[in-house]
Amino acid sequence: MIKNILVVDDIVAERENITAILQAGNYLVETANSGEEALQKLQSYTPDLIFMDIVMPGMDGFFACREITNNDKTCEIPVVFVSSKVDEVDKVWGKLQGAKGHISKPYSSDAILQAITDISKT
Repeated sequence: MIKNILVVDDIVAERENITAILQAGNYLVETANSGEEALQKLQSYTPDLIFMDIVMPGMDGFFACREITNNDKTCEIPVVFVSSKVDEVDKVWGKLQGAKGHISKPYSSDAILQAITDISKT
């Protein structure tokens, strides 16, 4: 059952918007503003799901996802990209990095919540 979610995005408004959607659905939310901060938080925090942007300064979402899915401690945590990178090649590359889903920006509340439902079924 998904209850704890990590939201990773370098844009404050995006983090706040996704957080508000999730909290309205009674999910517990932690946030990180970069791939590096996400990896640091994952050393002491184990969410049930991660929503992550792709385009971020420093460590991008692709690299962070690869690090998460290749680490024995975090490899079971599903990562769903929430990104403006919507080309098919980006979606395929994301799956190759270990992502379990891709939501295109701009997104709806329904798309965020549906992703949780979809991940819960797997």
